[in-house]
Amino acid sequence: MSRPEAVTAPPAAVAADGRPPLRTRRERNRLHRTEALWALAFVAPPVLGYLLFTLYPLGFAAYASLTSWNGLGPMRFIGIDNYTRLLNDDYFRQTLFNTFFYMIGIPIGLTLSLLLALALNRRIVGRTAFRTIYYVPVISSLAAIAIVWQFAYNGDFGLVNQVLAWFGIDGPNWLQNTATVKPAIILMMIWKGLGYSMLLYLAAIQSVPASLYEAASLDGASWWQQLRAITMPMVRPVTFFLVVTNIIAGAQIFTEINIMTPTGGPEFSSASLVWYIWRQAFRYQQMGYATAMAVVLGILVFVITLIQFRLNRRNSFSID
Repeated sequence: MSRPEAVTAPPAAVAADGRPPLRTRRERNRLHRTEALWALAFVAPPVLGYLLFTLYPLGFAAYASLTSWNGLGPMRFIGIDNYTRLLNDDYFRQTLFNTFFYMIGIPIGLTLSLLLALALNRRIVGRTAFRTIYYVPVISSLAAIAIVWQFAYNGDFGLVNQVLAWFGIDGPNWLQNTATVKPAIILMMIWKGLGYSMLLYLAAIQSVPASLYEAASLDGASWWQQLRAITMPMVRPVTFFLVVTNIIAGAQIFTEINIMTPTGGPEFSSASLVWYIWRQAFRYQQMGYATAMAVVLGILVFVITLIQFRLNRRNSFSID
């Protein structure tokens, strides 16, 4: 009995030169449409997120700043009256000044962070423990830290005045004195962010090629010359990142003010602009006016950040 012959598919058509035939135009169009649909599917979530959570809030805030609105009722369009009111608002000018005054702590904190990173980059006993200790405030609750420092600054039983008393110094009531409330908050902010900046600087310093320092040592360069000519230029990207992020964060300072000086300090001496915006929006239901202040703050931060980018591009440093 003979075996049945296997049924085989007809051979695919081949071109005259032996190569498989090209796809038809209809198949190519179908393939392109499929690829385009998959591309849109992957691109759509971030685009929709940007439109929904960035572009729409910006447009809504711009319109709300031109209205009289309590946050719940209907909006009443009033044009630029809110912005005109800002020009005559003494509290707005005071809080804007306070906000930028707090940024004095940025260069101080970055300098201390760099010095700590240089020290902890050396082979010293317990350097891992020191790195951990300095980083603990970064991961701690900001509200809890503000409460602790509020007690430490107390004029009657605060730890700061107790330490000063050992040296015969009668400390003031730090948070109730117009001359000391802002420096006291700046000191707390520096202490809170010291570990984060130090860690980034430490990572940047450890990534600098050792051959650069070896060559500089052979040329007789001192420690200060190596710091100025090698370390500082090599960690410049980290410095730029920290300056920009600290300015943005400093413009939004709120928690420290609201906990340590809930009334804005004596004579509004500690009130930040974001705290004043919150006060006008949620305590006095002047949402339109508060939105106008938020728009002005956003524009100022954008301009300052843009200037930082331009300066960084002009002073960029590269090693071939």
